[in-house]
Amino acid sequence: MARLLGINHIALEVGDVDDALAWYGRFFAFELRGRAGARMAFIDLGDQFIALAAGRSQPEDEGRHFGLVVDDKEGVRAALLDGGVGVRARGRLDFRDPWGNHVEVVDYRDVQFTKAPEVLRAMGVEAPAKSDAAREELRRKGVEGA
Repeated sequence: MARLLGINHIALEVGDVDDALAWYGRFFAFELRGRAGARMAFIDLGDQFIALAAGRSQPEDEGRHFGLVVDDKEGVRAALLDGGVGVRARGRLDFRDPWGNHVEVVDYRDVQFTKAPEVLRAMGVEAPAKSDAAREELRRKGVEGA
């Protein structure tokens, strides 16, 4: 039986790809991996990506969501608040984009998620140090040196 190893990409349905790139670009620094015409764009996450696809037709997401790992969660919170997006002033950071996609933002320091050093170098990013709790979770899983 095949073992799950990770997530290559997620796909988000949006109304308009150019509008979505502009909207997400107000809150996150990212590189565009590529496009497939006017109906799809790919936001690079190093060894993963987000696919934006035009044509959302379902209602807003409630329980269904995805989590983005960032190097500065509080910076994202400040940008969202400045941009008029309703988010909590502290603690958990969740929002819905204009197309109803439910996004949770988590800080790299606080999660088990790790990027390989060579991927971080290629992205031009220096990973922040993990919190004590995250390092302990990683150690329990046998991931040393995190």
